Order: sequence, then structure tokens, then C-alpha cells
Amino acid sequence: MSPRAHEQLVAVAGRRLKVSNLDKVLYPETGTTKADVLQYLAAVAPVLIPQAAWRPATRKRWVDGVGTAGKPGHPFFRKDLEDSAPEWVPRAEIRHKDHVNTYPLVNDPAVLAWLGQVAALEIHVPQWRFGPDLVPRNPDRLVLDLDPGEGTGLPECVEVALLCREILQGMELDAVPVTSGSKGIHLYAPLDGRHTSAEVTEVAHELARALEASHPTLVVSDMKKALRTGKVLVDWSQNNGSKTTVCPYSLRGRPHPNVAAPRTWAELEDPGLAQLDYRDVMERVAAGIDPIAAQGWSGTSGGKDDGVPAGHAGLDSDQLAKYRRMRDAAKTPEPVPEAGSGTGQSQAAGGAPSFVIQEHHARRLHWDFRLEHSGVLVSWAVPKGPPLDPEENRLAVMTEDHPLDYGSFEGTIPKGEYGAGVVRIWDSGTYELEKWREGKEVIAVLHGRDGGGLGSLPRRYALINAPGMGKSGNNWLIHLMKDQPALGDRDEPRIRGDLPDASPMLATTGILTDLDPEEDWACEMKWDGVRVIATVQDGAVRLVTRKGLDRTGTYPELQELAGLVDGPAVLDGEIVALAPGGRPDFGRLQNRMNLAKDAEVAAAAKTTPVYLILFDALYAGGQALMRSAYTMRRQALFDTVAPGRFVQLPEAFTGTAREALAASDQLGLEGIIAKKLSSVYLSGRRAHTWIKIKNQTHQEVVVVGWRHGAGNRAGGIGSLLLAVNDGGRLAYAGRVGTGFSRADLDDAAHRLVPLARKTPAVQDVPAADQRDAEWVSPRLVGEVKHTGRTAEGRLRQPVWRGWRPDKDPGEVAWEVP
Repeated sequence: MSPRAHEQLVAVAGRRLKVSNLDKVLYPETGTTKADVLQYLAAVAPVLIPQAAWRPATRKRWVDGVGTAGKPGHPFFRKDLEDSAPEWVPRAEIRHKDHVNTYPLVNDPAVLAWLGQVAALEIHVPQWRFGPDLVPRNPDRLVLDLDPGEGTGLPECVEVALLCREILQGMELDAVPVTSGSKGIHLYAPLDGRHTSAEVTEVAHELARALEASHPTLVVSDMKKALRTGKVLVDWSQNNGSKTTVCPYSLRGRPHPNVAAPRTWAELEDPGLAQLDYRDVMERVAAGIDPIAAQGWSGTSGGKDDGVPAGHAGLDSDQLAKYRRMRDAAKTPEPVPEAGSGTGQSQAAGGAPSFVIQEHHARRLHWDFRLEHSGVLVSWAVPKGPPLDPEENRLAVMTEDHPLDYGSFEGTIPKGEYGAGVVRIWDSGTYELEKWREGKEVIAVLHGRDGGGLGSLPRRYALINAPGMGKSGNNWLIHLMKDQPALGDRDEPRIRGDLPDASPMLATTGILTDLDPEEDWACEMKWDGVRVIATVQDGAVRLVTRKGLDRTGTYPELQELAGLVDGPAVLDGEIVALAPGGRPDFGRLQNRMNLAKDAEVAAAAKTTPVYLILFDALYAGGQALMRSAYTMRRQALFDTVAPGRFVQLPEAFTGTAREALAASDQLGLEGIIAKKLSSVYLSGRRAHTWIKIKNQTHQEVVVVGWRHGAGNRAGGIGSLLLAVNDGGRLAYAGRVGTGFSRADLDDAAHRLVPLARKTPAVQDVPAADQRDAEWVSPRLVGEVKHTGRTAEGRLRQPVWRGWRPDKDPGEVAWEVP
């Protein structure tokens, strides 16, 4: 898609970054714009990055600007890395008891520029860094935050800073003062990394208490605000391992664009001392003034294995030591061999080394690419999956070695554990090794399994270390080589008997900002109908739904497709019925969906004809296409199929996704499907390479009961009781009583009465909705339109749209992103 007019693509430190709204004012009192902020970050990158590198960065964002003194803006803190972050942003995880947070690492100027683009004006970091193995190290500095209480200011903070300096010098610690850009002063004293955060915190606390005892009218060490009037708080708690302090050289989100600016002690004793703004700091940096330079990261992280990439064989006498450190065998179903017990059994046969590629639905979907080597599975995380186009290089981040038994692992890693999420085998098999230069280059030919993600062909890949892409040495490129193995008869994709069966690929529900701006997307309209796979062979058309139900006889007019296709084909599309104005009408389609008798079908086809909207080709022109990119499949579709009276081939929308969504709304359509141009077709799988974005909020529901009607509905059904799968169980979602015709209610009774049961299938139905309720087994799926969800998780103002016999109750989950 073409970028929006107010966006532009810039190059920063070898990275491509889309920036927009450069004239947006982020500091109204001074007229400071986003362009000014980006200019400042570029100027201070050489001095800011050494202070922030390898520290998990918490960001404070002002997307609408900081406001003014009388009308402040609305900031928010962000810990987890934004889903929209460029893939090249380095990141690391912090594991908590019940969850994992992924933080960006401000390790290069491109990351700083991205932070400026998203208005992350303040960068907050802890006093410790990650090591090259992405494991937190002990703190490398002690920090004291001198915060003036009411009635005090910078002069009092300076007085306390000088007292602190005297104590720290007695401890052989040489501190550097930083005017905070807000009200106070921070003191940074370097440490040798031998002490834990708890130990450093205790020392800082004792220092603050000692100062308070010696200067009770000037210093306070207790955090209570009531005790701080007329005094300076010596905040020692910043040394806690979970606490963060605004990074030196970070902007501040104050009405004036001040900076947390490192200063000299001589400056601190100047009676005219004041906070510095971004222009002052740019001038200082240009003049070579960087008082805190000695405390900056110099390319190591203070450990014995500094600079050594994590995760490849030969670094440790126990190759799986890191793997074990990151996992608790009692909490995860992953294979976790005990130390000294070996690495497991190879998954390959006949002596050939094994490979496995696992699709990992963690916080961010990625693919784990693993090759058996030196008794372990050497592993890379590939954010966008192995490339299937020789013209495309993709990032592959080397991770810890895995045991060989991991080659057969599929399952769910529990929430709160490292890598929490669902792991599925995308492909596996054996490989032929052509080259293995430790830490530099790997070339191998992979032979996958039938139905695997690589397709039926052998694939020759190269993995090349790319040290320029990050200081850790873990960043590699994975490349499908142009020179591929010659095909034998067993590998050549051609028709042998019946065409292969396939299930529709599914899209992930999302919003416009979920579309990766670094990728190219096509936008198709979302058609409000029933999804089918259409197989054309021997002059006949077979139509199969998502549930695998053959509906060929239900829609006889669609046999027209057989005469419009050049040769056998397997096609993906949607069956729709149209309202008088030409808009798809799901309600009208209900009149066709469940007919089986020939006479009924023929009569309904005259009054309510249906149309087949085709948008993908899985097999055409004598070739299997599922492993081909979206653009190739679309070209094959238009080359193979001609439009007809009941068969339509709409073009993809040519504008932006935002424009496509607006167009769908104007046309009265449900929304759009955004498809990554490089995406392959994953049969029966839901993927983030297809994202559905809706104008109207629809929700599939499971019917668990009904209530008796009153008035003109007396003696029949008045409303349906609904549920949705939530967290692995059915949860009550409310009731729907509108959107039904009399015929709809009679049809509902016909369907539901045979499913009667004595108790509800859900446990959280309010007493008011249980009154006169009749319960049914949760076997039938319907669909409603609604305006959102209440705090209790109930549907707000639901309106019935119809039954979904093409859906299973087990796949009904909340669709609202």
C-alpha cells in the first residue's frame, strides 16, 4: 500500500523508519514539534545510548503532547514493547511470577528515533543491565534521587547533593550529578557489579537515614509526603531491582522541554544553577561536554562472557545450562533434561541430522528454526517465519540451544513461564549440511514432511551472522537461496489422482495499527457470507465449508464455476446472498443455508440466488500454490478463472488500509481483510499475516438456553441465552431478544427443543436471566451484532443475525480486539 501523505520513510543508522506528523507540537508552551524532538534525539544519541544500552526501557508517552502548565497532557507508561514496534528493535524479557514483560533495548540511534516517532518523551531504566545472554546482571550504579518538598528547590537539593558526595567519596564512589529536568537532582555513582540490587538498596537506605539523623531540618528519608515539607527527600528506593529512574539525557514531559542533564560539580555550586532544556543540552553535546561519559556502556556488560553471542554450541561444558536456567521442569511441559543426563534423542532416522520449525504463539508470534548440531538443537527465533522467496532476507535471532527431544514438542507453555504460549510444529524432517562456520554462517538443504510449512520441495537456506545489526552478536539473516536443489519425480508438484483437500485459512481480528508498517499489505473487502473451498475437477464443482460439510447440492447455481475455470483448480471464496441494493445480506443467506430437498433448493434459488466471491487460488494451472506468496496466488486466480453471472472476482483495494476501511463502511460492508503480500496459505490455520478489521462489531455465540416470550411472543421463545468461550470455558455472554422474525423464532424452537437439558452449561448466569429459562446443550452457534461489552463481560445491545452451521462451538471466542 502507498504510505499516507503525511508519512515519510527515513534511514536511521541503517534502519528504515516511517515518521509522520513532524509538525505536530508536543510542547505547546514553546512550540517544540516532533521534528525538534527527533533532531534532539539524533544529536544526543552518542551520549544517551551508552547510559541506556542493555537496560529494559519503560517509556512515558504523550501522544497528544505534554499540554501546558494549566492544562497538562495525558501521558501513559508503557512497559511491554508495542505490537507496532519495528521488528529490528532489540528486546529482552523480564519474567515475573504470573507474566512476562518484553522491553525494548535502547541500543542504537534507530531505536531512539522510533521512540521519538511514538512520542515516548521520557525513557526510564533500572540501575542494572542485561548480560549478553539476556539475563539480568547485578546493578552497575547506585542512584540517589534528591526530591525537593514544598518550600524547597534546587538550592536545597544542591546542599544535600554536596553532603551525599562527601559520604560517597568516603565509600570510594565518585558520583556525577544530574539535574533531573523536573525539580530535583539525581546522583549516579558507578559500581563494580559485585552486589545485588537488594544489597545496594540497603546501603542507599542507610546513607539516607544517616543524612536525616545528621541534618533533620534539611533531609528526610521517609517517603510520606506529609513529612517532606521544607525538606529534601533522599529517595534511596530507586536502587530496587524493579524500580526505574529517568535516563540521563532523556527529555522530560513537563510544559518546558527540559532534559535530565548530567552536570559537573562546579556547575552545581553556581548560584545561578537551573534546569537545562533540550537546546542547551544539544549545545553541550556538540561542544563535547559529557560529565557522565565514564559510566556509559563501553561494549561489555561486566561479565566473563561479554560480547559472546548466546545460544550456540561450545560456549559451555554444559550446552543446555542456559536452557535449564530459563525453565522450571515442574511448571512447563517442555522437555527439560537434568544436568548430565544428555540432550535427548535425535528426531531423524538413517543418520541424517534433524531440523524442526515450530510456530510459537507467544506474546508475539514467531517461528523457532532449529537445526541438530553437536548434540543439541541450535536455535534461532524468526519473527516473520522462514522466507519462501529468494528475494527476501529475514531476521533470525539466535537463542539458547535446545535438547534434541524438543524436535517433537508441541503444546502450551503456561502463562508466566518463559515463552508462554502455544507451540506447534510447522515443519520437521532432516537436512543436508553444506557449511557450518561456527558463529558466522550455516548453509543447509531442508527436507520437510508432507503437508509441512515448507511444502513438498527441498529448501536450501543460508543463515548468516549480521553483527552490524546489534551489539549482542545474536542477530542473523535467514535467506532462501536462489540456487535450489534439482527436483526429482517425488518432489515435483503435479496432480496425481484427486486434488488435495484443504481447509480455509483464517484471519486474526485486529485494528489498523496492527498492520506492520514495514510490510506491504493488500486490502480486500470482508464479505458477509459463508466461507467455502471450491474444487473444480472433471467438469464439476464441489463446495465444502469450514467444518468440512459438503454443500454442493445446496447452491446449484454455483456449478457455473466449472465452465469458467481453465483446468482443475482449488479455490477459496465466500458464498453471499444480496439485498436489493446489491449489498451482501447474511439474513437472506439464512434462507438458503439449511435446505436439502431438491425442490426446496430449486425454489429458493429463484427467489434468493447466491454468488461466489473468489479471492484465492490454492491450486491452479497444474501447480500447488499454497506455499506461494499472496501476490502469486492472486495472479494465478485471475489467470485461471473468468467471472460469470454467479461467480465474481473482485480486485483488491488499491488505497491505504484506512481508506479501504472507510470505503467498506460507505458500501455497507462488514470491514476489510488485510493480507500481507508475502503471506503463504496456511490451510485450516489462523495467522497474523491476515488481519480482519471490522466496521461493525459482530460476535459468534453459543446458544445455551432460551426464555419464554410474552405479548405477541407468548407461547414461544422470547429471547436466547448466549455464551462465548473465555479462558478455556464457556462464559455467559448475555441474552438477545431482537432481530428475530416470527419465522426465526419458530425455527429456533424447532432447533433448540430437542437439545433440552436440566442444568445450564455455564455457571455465571444472573438470577434475573435464569428466571423461566429453558436450558439446552451448547451445540449450536449463532451470530449477533452488538455495541460492545459491559464490565461484566456481557454483550451490549445484541441483535440477532442468524445461525452459523459452518462454525463449531469450540471455536467461538471473543472477537473484539
